[in-house]
Amino acid sequence: MRYGFWLPIFGGWLRNVENETMPVSFEYVKELAQNAEQWGYDLTLIAELNLNDIKGIDAPSLDAWSTAAAIAAVTNKLEILTAIRPGFHNPALLAKTATNIDHISGGRLSLNVVSAWWEEEARQYGGIFTAHDERYARTEEFISVLKGLWTETPYSFKGNFYDYENTYLEPKPVRNKHISLYAGGESETGKQTIANTCDSYVMHGGTIEEIAEKIADMKHRRQNLEKEPLKNFGMAAYIICRDTEKEVQEELARITNVTEGSAGYAGYKDFVSKSHLNVDIQLQDYSVSNRGLRPNLIGTPEQIAKKIIEFEEAGVDLLILQFSPQHTEMKRFSEQVMPLVEQLKLNKQGVN
Repeated sequence: MRYGFWLPIFGGWLRNVENETMPVSFEYVKELAQNAEQWGYDLTLIAELNLNDIKGIDAPSLDAWSTAAAIAAVTNKLEILTAIRPGFHNPALLAKTATNIDHISGGRLSLNVVSAWWEEEARQYGGIFTAHDERYARTEEFISVLKGLWTETPYSFKGNFYDYENTYLEPKPVRNKHISLYAGGESETGKQTIANTCDSYVMHGGTIEEIAEKIADMKHRRQNLEKEPLKNFGMAAYIICRDTEKEVQEELARITNVTEGSAGYAGYKDFVSKSHLNVDIQLQDYSVSNRGLRPNLIGTPEQIAKKIIEFEEAGVDLLILQFSPQHTEMKRFSEQVMPLVEQLKLNKQGVN
């Protein structure tokens, strides 16, 4: 299992807790990323939203791309998975920016392609927001342009959304092919687009049964397209790790009492109405970002470790985790859960 974490560019992940002691500052996320490398984390995901979906639209948040470049310059090992939303970017300029950050990082940049869901944010920031299937059609062209510029010189493309003729992009990415592309989606159009164009599939939090079904479906789609297997199957999850069940339940109750009308509720209706989701989302699911509680990775270290092994057996090979407060809980997880996962796996194999 590889372990990643969401970089807390919004000041936290809880929609009902005003202050999670996670400052919205580069100094905080820099220290966190540098410590994470020492704690055994493999990847950080940097979300791209111009408004703060978690703490309210009037709350501060960090820009994804300048933050990604800065994190690349002050870390040595972390894979830097940065979200990109085609409706907010010119693909040729983004290909150039991404390549530059890839070189700054020594080849550690990956992209999480997000076709967008928040109509109000698009209105405020001049993003392109169209019908669901058209967003994915734009995404397919966007990815074609990225890959073309990263691998061909010069590159030409003429589509419904983009038009380039004899465009040069130098230097190319560090590795001799396109920068690795992750994406997540649950609609029929989204899943088929991802199977056809991306390298890895990432999922919102779900039960073991839900996740296993998604993984099997994406593997089948990939085979039907006669493409090589997807490299990673990642899942978002929120961790509550405590010494006793009583402490776990107290923390769960504390973080899930988000109510209609609270600051963090602003994007809820857009999320459930503008996205095509394969499960019904309740307000409690939304109280923590990215359906993080649905995998039920809460409990004592041993309970969490056993559940992680079950997800690994279902096909998950990357967990992208959220914590609050992030610094304290990430360190606890690395010390108490990560080594226990490996020990329990060895025990199952009969290795002392």
